[in-house]
This record gives sequence, structure tokens and C-alpha cells, in this order.
Amino acid sequence: MRFSVLNSDAERRDGLKALLRQIDRMARFNEAQDWRQVTRSLRRQQPDLLAIDWQDWMSAREVRRLLEGDPSLRIAVLSDDTSPRFVRGLLDKGVLGVIQRSTDPRQIVRALEIVLLGGHYVPAGALALTLPPAPAPVLDPTPQDIETVKPPPRRPRLANGLSPRQEQIMRCVHMGSTNKMIARTLGISEGTVKIHLASIFQQLGAPNRAAAVALYNGWLSAQLEVLRSDQESAPRPVMGQPGVVPLRRRPAPSFKYALPANDSADTQPMAAEPTASFGEPGPDEPG
Repeated sequence: MRFSVLNSDAERRDGLKALLRQIDRMARFNEAQDWRQVTRSLRRQQPDLLAIDWQDWMSAREVRRLLEGDPSLRIAVLSDDTSPRFVRGLLDKGVLGVIQRSTDPRQIVRALEIVLLGGHYVPAGALALTLPPAPAPVLDPTPQDIETVKPPPRRPRLANGLSPRQEQIMRCVHMGSTNKMIARTLGISEGTVKIHLASIFQQLGAPNRAAAVALYNGWLSAQLEVLRSDQESAPRPVMGQPGVVPLRRRPAPSFKYALPANDSADTQPMAAEPTASFGEPGPDEPG
């Protein structure tokens, strides 16, 4: 599959790509920072899905222009704002899915799959429905002489889509077992283990065992920058403003003996401790 992702920040685009790889681990991507780059990429090749990480500078009119050039284009929008007015405006322009950014990452992947199949997805809060209160249940007294038979317990549906055998294999991988050790523990062949691992990597969108363990345990998805709101995003350096705050302040050192003439008591800058603000270099500084 081929996907196009739109956002001006590279880290947020990478997070969106990580979610889309859970649909197709071998997917190819076209990245765009603005509407002009998206238009150029669509002229070259149409993607199966255009995923937009919505920002304040974006406009629904630009979405309409894209769909006028290619009405069959499937578009999904990931946004903080899921008010009925905002969602309705995007749906009227032709967007198939509007996904709330705070949604569980696995549900975001399922919503993207729905849009990829040509369906529509909107968050429940955007419908603005007022549901009537549920009626009180009517309890029928059961005669004491009738023995009620409980149905057999249903096996819970796994949220990540893995089978019970694949769950066993992932637990072994989490403990650091090799394919041969997993095969010996579960009583299956090493080739079967490899087949299961290939399917696990495909479902989780993981390129290797370490990434599969991180995704399986939910360690990786929660750290994606694309899932953070604008208020929670990591600060970016701004031209002309001072740099980041130093990690820690070191006290001025004291020396028992006098320092040599070619030495100084001034503290040296640490890593991640810029000596000047982010801005244009001075005339005496390298460009």
C-alpha cells in the first residue's frame, strides 16, 4: 500500500507513519509539509489513503480542492477538535473519517482501516446525540424448583488481534527466548514459530522483535508525538528566543591551589546546554 501523510512537523509525520505501518508493515509513504507538496505528490501517484494530522493553519477549503482534482481520494483527519461543527464541515467537503487524537492507538488504526475500505468514521461526541435514559430492567421471579443452566464462558476477544498461540509466542519473545527455545517450550517446530512471528510483525506493524515487544506492551504507541495535543507537544526552538533551560546548575568549583595562567575557573557548557539563543549567527560566528 501507499499512504500520504500531511503535517509540517517531521516527528508527528513519523508518528502517523508508525500507526499506518500497523495496517501494512511494507507500506510506502509520501510525506508533505503543506498543501502544495500534497498536490504535487497526488499528481505523481495516487495513494490508497491520505492521513492528515490537522493543524491550526489548515483549511477545509484546501481539502475540497484536493478532492475536486481526485474525487476518489480517501482522506482521514486526526484532530484535537471533534466538535459537531468542525466534523460536519470536513464531512461536507468529502473527508471520510475524523478521528479524535486522544483515542486509543489501536482504535485509531481500526478507524484508519475503515476509511481505507471506503467507510466513514466520526467520534461519538461529534454526533451530539442526547440518548434517553435506559428503562429499568424488569426482573422475572424464577421459580426455585427450576435449575438455571449458565451458558459456557465465552473466550474474550483479544484487543490486539493475536491468536492464543501468538500470545504465547509473544510472551516468550518478551522473556528473550530464541525461536529454538520457543519451539521447544511450546512443542512446535521452529518453522511454525517463524510463521507465527511473521504474522505477529504484520499485525503489530513492527519491523523487528524489539519493536514488536514495545508495541505489544503498549510502550511505543503512547510516546508517539502525533497522539499529543498542541498543548502537550514538545517545545520547539523559535528563531530569536533563548534556548532550552540547562539540565542542572553546577556550583562554582573551589580549588586548594591557584590555577595555571592558561586555565580558568569558569564552568564549561554541558550537553543540551546552548551557549547562545537560537537565532541567526553573528558576523564572527560560522554560518
